Parts: sequence; structure tokens; C-alpha cells
Amino acid sequence: MTNTRTATQPVAARTAGFWQAVLLLAGSCMPVLGSVLITPILPQLSEVFGDQPGSEVLVPMIVAIPALIIAIFAPFAGQIVDRLGRKNLLIIAMFAYALVGTAPAWLEDLQLILFSRVLVGVCEAAIMTACTTLIVDYFHEEKRRTRYLGLQTVVTTLAATVFIAIGGALGVAGWHTPFWVYAISIVIAVPMIFLLWEPSRDDRTDAHVARAAGEKVRVPWRLLAAPLVVTLFGGFTFYVLIIEASYLVVGTGVAATDTGVIGLVAALASLATAAGAFTFARIAKLAPRVQLPIAFGLQAVGMLVIWLGGGLPAVVVGAIVASAGSGLLLPTLLTWALSKIAFEERGRSTGWWQTSFYLGQFLTPILMGALAAAVGGLSVAVGVVGIVAALVAIVLGVLLRRPAVAAPERAAA
Repeated sequence: MTNTRTATQPVAARTAGFWQAVLLLAGSCMPVLGSVLITPILPQLSEVFGDQPGSEVLVPMIVAIPALIIAIFAPFAGQIVDRLGRKNLLIIAMFAYALVGTAPAWLEDLQLILFSRVLVGVCEAAIMTACTTLIVDYFHEEKRRTRYLGLQTVVTTLAATVFIAIGGALGVAGWHTPFWVYAISIVIAVPMIFLLWEPSRDDRTDAHVARAAGEKVRVPWRLLAAPLVVTLFGGFTFYVLIIEASYLVVGTGVAATDTGVIGLVAALASLATAAGAFTFARIAKLAPRVQLPIAFGLQAVGMLVIWLGGGLPAVVVGAIVASAGSGLLLPTLLTWALSKIAFEERGRSTGWWQTSFYLGQFLTPILMGALAAAVGGLSVAVGVVGIVAALVAIVLGVLLRRPAVAAPERAAA
């Protein structure tokens, strides 16, 4: 039987606008909330649980473990997104996030708190995968899609700065208090129920995979392999200064208790990241073959300034330059990885991209600790990473300029 409505008025006639963008960008901030909100109260947590075996490792894991869980579970979230739908998974994960995120507000056991943080990571994997996939789904036009992927980095970076301030302010009332902020996901989830919709596989404005009935859609590794490898390294370089900036500042002679100076440098770097991401949409026409070398090149320059300059001014200037490169890098990597991916493959492809990026994030403190021990200092280790980033920029600049082999066009589903 012919479906005349589909023939004359496709389901995709519904167009996303301001409120859909606001909700998806707000949802994208939840993983950032998970990683930075409680960093100001880590000293308190170390005092509270200091008498427990292994607390010197377990307490920092309260912050770090969600990133590892995102890396592990994002591909599974991507498969669920593709099979069961984007919206339903997002709504469920947002409400669950409020429950498990606020759990430490009334827990007193370190092991139970760590278990709740594992569940936070699972929810974050689902939320970030669903939000990013919906941004790509809703905004078909290249210019709008580029704008909102860039804004995703801008908003989450600015949100990180705000969340750090909120966590510090609420931490004055006790270490339990900041965890109540996780309940904000409910405030965002309620309008999502009414203002978001499930994208249709009948959408004629989007690319689809041609396949026989019942045939499984596979991950397009041929398209994803190179972006995922570069994203793993990009996730590492993105978080080097986020994690190490305070230690670099202290290494110049600033007292560890001078949180004003340390916080100022972190804030300047965070704003530079947002500024870098903001330029993404303005230079999108240059394509990843130009954007990626620029982004890694800026990271390299900033890190080398920190290494060779010495002193607080060099750390400040270097952190700003490198962070601007990081801000440009993140949306460029995401666009490069997903822009050619068809609808049916997009959720799991996004999940694998999240895995690659967050695995790089999780490995950053481990690799930097080992590298600093090997080369004799943190600033030297940062300089070595800068040299590698420069080499990656050169290699990408050469390889991505080669004429691309035309991929066979996919027929509409």
C-alpha cells in the first residue's frame, strides 16, 4: 500500500531550531559537570577518607573514573542509539544521571561513592553520544551543523569554568553539598520530553545505507579509522594543560595555596579554549585538511613556549595559545569523523568517537606522569608533547592534501 503522506510530505519536514539547539547543548554539558564540579573539594575528600587503604589513589578516581567509563560504554550507547532511538535513551539517561550523580550527597562510604561514579560515567556516555548524534541529525545543512558542533565545544568549555566556581563555592558548606548540582539534569530533561523528537529513517534530506531487509548495519571503519586514531591523540593533547596547568604554575614558584593565581591561569586557558572553538565555524570552509594542522600547530607552539620560556609569563602565554588550538581541535575532529557517516551508522560511530576521545583524556595523567619521570620534569614533558603535536600537524597537512579517492555513493534506504 502506498503511503501518500510520505511521498508528498516526508517526516523530516520538521525543522530543528533555537530550543532544540539549546537543549542539546545543555545536555552536552553534563559530562563536563561530572569531570570538573567536584575538583575543588578533592582536598576535603582526601581528609575525610585519608585513613582508608589506597585513598591516595581512590579519591582522585572519583573525578577520573567517569572518563574511563565513557570510553568503555560509548560504543554500546551508540548501538542503542541506532537500534532503539536517540530521544528515549537521552531522556532515560538524563533522569538516571540526576539519581546517581546526587547519590554521594547522602553516601558516607568511599566504595559506594566510587560505584555511583561508575554509573555516572555510564549515563554520561549515553547523554553525550545521544546529544552529539541528534545535533548531527537535526541540523542537516553543513553551515548549521558546523556552527552547532563548534558551539558544543564553546558551551561545554564555558560551562566547565562555571562548574568549577560553583563546586568551590558550595564546597564551603561541606563536601556533600556540590553533588546536589547533578539534579540540574532533571530541569533539562523535562523540556526535552516535549521539544525533542526522534529523527525518522524516512528522512530524505539525510544519507542512508543501502542494505537488504534485515541486514545489520556495520560500523564504517574505512571512514572512521583515521579520525579515531587522530582523535585518541587529540584527546590526550586536549587534556594535557587542563590537568597540568596548576602544577606548571606552582613549578614557577607560585605557592600551592595561592588559588587566586592558579585559578586565574586556568580561567584564561578555559576562555582561550572557548575562543578557539568559536573560530571553528568561521573557518569551516577551510576543511579539516587545513583546520587540523592549525589546531595541532597552535597546541605545539603553546607547549613549546611553556618549555622554552620558563617562568609564569611563559606558562600563561603558552597555556592561552595551546588552549586556543585545543578549542579549534575538538569540533574539527568531530566534524571530520561524522560528516560523511550515514544516518543508520551515526549513533555507533559517534559512540566510537567518544570512546577514542575520552580514552585519550583518561590516559593523559598516566602518560604525562610517566613522561615527566622519564625526561626529568613536567615542563620538559609538555615540550616533548608539543614536538609530537608539531609532527602530527605536519603529517596531517601532507596526508590530508592528497586527492581523496571518491567513495561509492550510498543509495537511499
